[in-house]
Amino acid sequence: MSRCGLVAVIGAPNAGKSTLVNALVGQKVAIVSPKAQTTRTRLMGIAIEGEAQILLVDTPGVFDPKRRLDRAMVAAAWEGAADADLLALVVDAKTGLTRRVAPLVDAVAARPEPKLVVLNKVDATPKEKLLALAAALHERLQPEAVMMVSATTGDGVPDLKRWLADRVPEGPWHFPEDQVSDATDRMLAAEVTREQIYLQLHAELPYAAAVQTEKYEERGDGSVAIHQQILVGRASQRAIVLGEHGQRLKQIGSRARAELAPLLGRRVHLFLHVKVAPGWEEDRGLYGEIGLGWVD
Repeated sequence: MSRCGLVAVIGAPNAGKSTLVNALVGQKVAIVSPKAQTTRTRLMGIAIEGEAQILLVDTPGVFDPKRRLDRAMVAAAWEGAADADLLALVVDAKTGLTRRVAPLVDAVAARPEPKLVVLNKVDATPKEKLLALAAALHERLQPEAVMMVSATTGDGVPDLKRWLADRVPEGPWHFPEDQVSDATDRMLAAEVTREQIYLQLHAELPYAAAVQTEKYEERGDGSVAIHQQILVGRASQRAIVLGEHGQRLKQIGSRARAELAPLLGRRVHLFLHVKVAPGWEEDRGLYGEIGLGWVD
């Protein structure tokens, strides 16, 4: 009997949710970076284990929102948990129950969905701390299980995947066997470029950029031409993205193109330009394009 179910992956920023989703799927479907709040939208990764199809909703980290963009990201996280067959709370075992994590645990405890606790980064956490953290979370959440993994090294991931496969309900698969994500190629292209901005600029441009895929053109030779604009709020930020003589932008494009080609399975021609758009975080149309709902 086939199985298929929706698992909402919830956690604080930098808990390793996207890395875990990628590890469960078996290939990259969500962007990752050392920066917190890298994930902005809900994105589904589709994992298969035996006769089970596991629909993993990778959500933005839940944190105390200040700006409209922050509020939209947190709203997207909780919307991703709605109607889930299972809510998987990912906790960074290294940091444990911090002031940021504790309110999230309380919010998860109040929800009706069946719960799973995933302690991530266990390879960098002393055993005594792991056991104490597992006991504390079990007492507060009464989850169906507490699983220990390292999404980066893969330790514990196969056991988690088998557990999820046994837990999702019986029913037909919702997606073809060879589909690994619900993201469109346009959205994937924008996310990969945004990932490179984060990886290459680090703290120089904290969350002050968005990427729009303006054109996505199939060419007769089987390749694809992708035209994107990188939105920043100020001219000084544009100079950071461009770099000296435009070298930083060229490097962002080169690495994004190299990442996209195997993901899309074709040759990619990527054209980037940087636009100063003051107040882009207040652009209602942009929110829909990047997969977020508008919040007041």
